[in-house]
Amino acid sequence: MSVTEVLGYIFRFIYSFTHDYGIAIVVFTVLIKAILLPFSFQQFHSMKKMSDIQPLIAKLQEKYKNDKDKLNQEIMKVYQENKVNPLGCGLPIIISFIILVPMYNLLRVYPEFKGVPFMWLPDLSRPDPTFILPVLTGITMYISSITATPPGAAQNTAQNKSMSIFMSIFFAWMTINFPSGLAVYWIVSNIFQIVQQLIFIRMLYKGIGEDAVAVSSVKKDSKGK
Repeated sequence: MSVTEVLGYIFRFIYSFTHDYGIAIVVFTVLIKAILLPFSFQQFHSMKKMSDIQPLIAKLQEKYKNDKDKLNQEIMKVYQENKVNPLGCGLPIIISFIILVPMYNLLRVYPEFKGVPFMWLPDLSRPDPTFILPVLTGITMYISSITATPPGAAQNTAQNKSMSIFMSIFFAWMTINFPSGLAVYWIVSNIFQIVQQLIFIRMLYKGIGEDAVAVSSVKKDSKGK
């Protein structure tokens, strides 16, 4: 059984409660994001900790700039001491990509979505004729991308902000020709992600659920100089 077929069964089940495939898309998106919430928090927390140790990493890069092997060893030691995983947790991103293509196929092929209206949309299986959804996709994706990293993180560079703008415009442009149901999925997913990231920022910067970064490593490095 393909992922598309599995999604078909899931949407039929949700529809039995909502009696509206547009609302079913919204409910499905929220459920997926809610299931992935612990992994998303772990990913964000890992990025926060990476940001916290950047000053120490910079000192090590300066100290061992002529010895790459020693630099890599010391950086790995810092990661271990502070329980930092540089790869974070990529499960939310992987799941999003696994769902994306089957969702596209489902909305184009399954008869349940053919000619089904939702809000101002005449047909969830066809593109939005008003171009409202592509604009909302671009806006929500951009806001989501700029809230995706903790304040002061190394990823918050001018280059990455430019990339966020480019990707937001690119996805908005793609949505012009995609089924409007897929755009609804993207927008709801982006809005959920924006809210969860703002909550994560508030939690982590208030110290809730945060592991303290090993300050002793910074002191040792300073004494070593």
